[in-house]
Amino acid sequence: MGRYRFLFAVFLTCHFCAWGLPQDNQLDSEDNDPISMLGDKYQNSIPLLQNRFRIDYQVDEVSMVFFRTFGSSPVVLVKPDGSKLFQSRVTEDVAEWVYSANYDAIKLKNPTPGPWQAMGQILPGSRVMIMSDIELHVPPLPEIMFSGEIMKQTGRLTNGGEPIEFKEFRDVVDLSIKFISTNNPNYDNFGANDGEIATFKDDGRGMDERPRDGVFTGQYDLTVGDGEWIPVFVVNTPLYNREQYGDKILVLENPVHISVDKNEGNRGYHELKIDADRQYVDINSLLIDGKVRFPNGDVQNFSITDPSDQARLHRITHYEYGIFRVKITVYGNTYNGRNFILDVPEYSFLIEEPELKVAEPVTPDAAAGTQVNNPQTVPSEQRQNTPTPMPQQEDETPVWLIIGINLFLLLIGGLVLWFIFKPAKTDHSQSTKVD
Repeated sequence: MGRYRFLFAVFLTCHFCAWGLPQDNQLDSEDNDPISMLGDKYQNSIPLLQNRFRIDYQVDEVSMVFFRTFGSSPVVLVKPDGSKLFQSRVTEDVAEWVYSANYDAIKLKNPTPGPWQAMGQILPGSRVMIMSDIELHVPPLPEIMFSGEIMKQTGRLTNGGEPIEFKEFRDVVDLSIKFISTNNPNYDNFGANDGEIATFKDDGRGMDERPRDGVFTGQYDLTVGDGEWIPVFVVNTPLYNREQYGDKILVLENPVHISVDKNEGNRGYHELKIDADRQYVDINSLLIDGKVRFPNGDVQNFSITDPSDQARLHRITHYEYGIFRVKITVYGNTYNGRNFILDVPEYSFLIEEPELKVAEPVTPDAAAGTQVNNPQTVPSEQRQNTPTPMPQQEDETPVWLIIGINLFLLLIGGLVLWFIFKPAKTDHSQSTKVD
């Protein structure tokens, strides 16, 4: 029979008092573990005796996880008396059993003391792991952050104070962080709802550098309002949830300000001005990456990288009217040297099309080059000697009357012409015949 080696590492994840063990208990484990391996290396190489562990008699409850081949059936637990626990048959008073495609998380209630065995397609190099005190360790957050700030933070998991090195364990836990308002009436977030800020992943995506390396990375996107908050790190496992509270922090409103000097003449461009609150931001460190969306939908990218102690300026070409939209991301340092990335809210401005001027009608006097005096500008003596012009009566002759008169004149003219050019009649009765 070939030799098979399966490595089992047992992690003590709580203090002995939590398990009900006295400090001088030396029953089956030299380290006073509530769960221990059975057999030597030779015995554990025999298939029928592998995957064995012992549960101490003073343990009231134990939570553990088994990792197995992806897609395989849940493990089967063999009790010290030889009876078996199946996931599909176990009752809640005996065990709480959560399984997925590659692991089983089991909480045994009042387990029978003695040797147990797990049967199934357990991964080579896998282990029996007790879960009770899983924590996410991250560096403390800055005391002051900005609304809209994007920040990367890494953390590591421990179980009972010991690092969790098994890579598959990342599939067992969900790690996130949320902000809870301190309900301080002096800040704008008084009475605000809780908000999830980030999730921690170990998948090599986003800001996570390497997948399955045991380093979990969270990307903070502070879309919450400004005010005083308490960060809460949430560790979700299939069997229980744990929350870790951090020190309160202050989230300030976005310190970057945008304004525009619109084109009011013929210079051909609008001047965008980008400035920052000098109390919190080192203005010399600002780097700007942005884009402008024109009213017709065209997009123009721009960057400003030259250091300066003045506000940053950017010219936007003016070739049409409508709404211009500006979206920028700012990179810089705080006044105390901390690096930050800011997602600045979109800024928009409207350029209205000027109204066309309607030409004033030209009067006959103006067309002839005469000057019409305003009565108010003429001296009173001249206004007294100047006769008041009679108002002109408007021609109100009906059109039908004009047409009738013209037809009548045409008829008279026709009769006259007829009489003039009428041919004379020849009288044959008075003519004599000459023989």
